[in-house]
Amino acid sequence: MTGITAYGVYIPRARLSKQAVAEANAWFDASLLSLGKGERSICNWDEDSITMAVEAARACLACMGDHAIDALYLASTTFPFLDRQNSVIVSEALSLDRTQRTMDIGASQRAATSGLIALLESEHKGNTLLVASEHRRSKAGSRAELLWGDAAACVALGSQNVIAEVVGIETLADDFIDHYRGEEAEFDYDWEERWIRDEGFMKSVPLVVDTLLNNSGVTSEEIDFFILPTDQARTPMGLAQKLGIEGDGVVDNQLASVGVAGAAQSILLLAKALEAAKPGDLILLIGFGQGCDAILLRATDAIASFKPVRGVSAALLARREETNYNKFLSFNRLIERDIGKRGEVDRQTYLSGYNRRKDLLTGFIGGKCRECGTVQIPRENYCVNPECNALDSQDPYSFADKKGTVMTWTADRLTFDWNPPAYFGMVQFEGGGKLMMDFTEVEEGSIDSGSIVSMHFRIRQFDSQRGFRKYFWKAVIEE
Repeated sequence: MTGITAYGVYIPRARLSKQAVAEANAWFDASLLSLGKGERSICNWDEDSITMAVEAARACLACMGDHAIDALYLASTTFPFLDRQNSVIVSEALSLDRTQRTMDIGASQRAATSGLIALLESEHKGNTLLVASEHRRSKAGSRAELLWGDAAACVALGSQNVIAEVVGIETLADDFIDHYRGEEAEFDYDWEERWIRDEGFMKSVPLVVDTLLNNSGVTSEEIDFFILPTDQARTPMGLAQKLGIEGDGVVDNQLASVGVAGAAQSILLLAKALEAAKPGDLILLIGFGQGCDAILLRATDAIASFKPVRGVSAALLARREETNYNKFLSFNRLIERDIGKRGEVDRQTYLSGYNRRKDLLTGFIGGKCRECGTVQIPRENYCVNPECNALDSQDPYSFADKKGTVMTWTADRLTFDWNPPAYFGMVQFEGGGKLMMDFTEVEEGSIDSGSIVSMHFRIRQFDSQRGFRKYFWKAVIEE
């Protein structure tokens, strides 16, 4: 039996006050004030759908022990690269086996549920990951700016220790155009909300759900969790009533605390439902976009003992209030900021050199000497232990999961950084090895020598001339 065996989520720490957004734009559209309650998650300048996917997948993998992963599917409509497989970057950042299958799935808000169906229906019997991640840009002063949020979620699938088994699956393919983003467009273009609700959700979803329930021998009254990803606040409850599903089973879309995370929303809410589910509970998951996916899952007895490393509730608590709307605009390139002369350096990546060191740059792999046991980063030809100095003696050694201690640190306002000051310093890793690193997510006064840090995959630089972004690992102060 193939089903869900684990899950993990990532929500960026920064939560932008909706009131700050609404008040900044009310001079142009006063109706935005009605949406100015609560907050939404926003990516830091060095986060995107790839870095968030890595975080969600790491949280999921941490629940799985040493199980090998045979496939990784990445679902998003905001891939940083259009002609470079984004899922491979995620896979290498996780140091997964290179013989696994990888795939990018996009171009629809139901990309994640379609990917999940593909993996559930696959005859492959190994362990697989479905990661969904979204960092959507919206026009300044739009409703979307207040209703959307950035997040990622991951589910593992396999045949052992299944916490949610499949009861039934149904799909409808229908080119219902509620919104779209063309090849040369920067932002989505959407149509009128009431029309989308009446002609889209209210017609497509019942058609698919009725077929699913009939084929599964399940009644709507038996559904314990109903997941409908949408930024329409009232539609999930109205649709539940039409389907005959109890209102207290509707899973909240978290519009007041996170916002709707695009194609990742379905998997994020699935993780939320699994966190609260009891053995035997039925979860109806909907994916809507150019048709409809409906997946019916039943929680197994194993869910009672499953404890996520990072579920939705923990991710919601790990927050930092942000009231600076201008910072949000800058991070999302919605305004052209004067970055000064120090920010105008050519940041070309020499791909041949990158390829030679991508084990370090992407996987954060150092070395461990077979002769004396000394660990070091980066890995070099010679062991750094002066009493050993062995040649070609180092085996790959991952530093991505190692905690570190801040030995020295600097806050530099002369060095260009998208969120000044630039914090960097020397980190000593547990078990040995040290490296000069950038720090991220630093709040003033929160860093000092002796602070404990963990490692996180982030954007290090943008090469805007060639449309390339460089990733590396950064240190984050442990809370």
